[in-house]
Amino acid sequence: MTTNTSDVAGKTNEGASIFARRVIAYIVLILITIICLFWFYILFVNATRSHSEMSAGFTPFPSSHLMENWKNLLEGTMPVVSGMVNSLIIATLSAALATYFNTMTAYAIHAYDFRFKNFIYTFILMIMMIPTQVTVLGFIGLINDMGINDSAIPLIVPSIASPAVFFYMKQYMDSTLPLSLIEAARIDGSGEFRTFNQIVVPLMKPAIAVQAIFSFVASWNNYFVPALVLHSQEKKTLPILMQQLRSADFLKFDMGQVYMMIAFSIFPVIIVYLLLSRYIVGGVTLGGVKG
Repeated sequence: MTTNTSDVAGKTNEGASIFARRVIAYIVLILITIICLFWFYILFVNATRSHSEMSAGFTPFPSSHLMENWKNLLEGTMPVVSGMVNSLIIATLSAALATYFNTMTAYAIHAYDFRFKNFIYTFILMIMMIPTQVTVLGFIGLINDMGINDSAIPLIVPSIASPAVFFYMKQYMDSTLPLSLIEAARIDGSGEFRTFNQIVVPLMKPAIAVQAIFSFVASWNNYFVPALVLHSQEKKTLPILMQQLRSADFLKFDMGQVYMMIAFSIFPVIIVYLLLSRYIVGGVTLGGVKG
């Protein structure tokens, strides 16, 4: 009887300890979530305030100038709508090309044995260490010689070769894509492109979703290269227009318009994350089940 009582007491203490740890974990996660979302809330609050109200100081409560700021933004000199379209086209195509072709490159390194395989893998990782600022002069000279300056082509096509995406895909394949599955597909008569598109790509959906989000956000927020490549006002992306709006002279400077444009530019990123997050959650769940 004593042993049974001690066992029950031990299980009760263990259950209470697990419950306490779970409560602490939820409290910490809630606090982190509040801290992360607080800045977005302040951003959207400022988008509803006028320039004079923001000059008066901080307030956590929305104002009534949302539509006024939106109207002033659209009626201003900045082509906001065309900037949004340009950013969407460049970011979407860059994310699609980066994820597809770098997944294909990672598949080639993962599934095939050939000479200099390790050297090529190391060389790609070495390229990842080179900053964009080091190669930008040669890049600008190249696109000038090719006659594609002031266009979206130099901002989209180079995303085909993205070492960071390749490295992530290669690491994911090493843990989730057995070579026996590829061999079985070949024995069944499946061609290489069919194997890649119908077997490998579906298995890589969680990793593709993660890298699609990262690639989209990186291209969407990119200011350095587009500012050097794009010169026509109607071809510029939102980060360039946002910087031009912030650097306006004192008489034309309006913080309400600036915060409205920032809030306007965040919505596509949120939408992309919501569309792709289910694949990420599904991949994590699948990995937990396999474990």
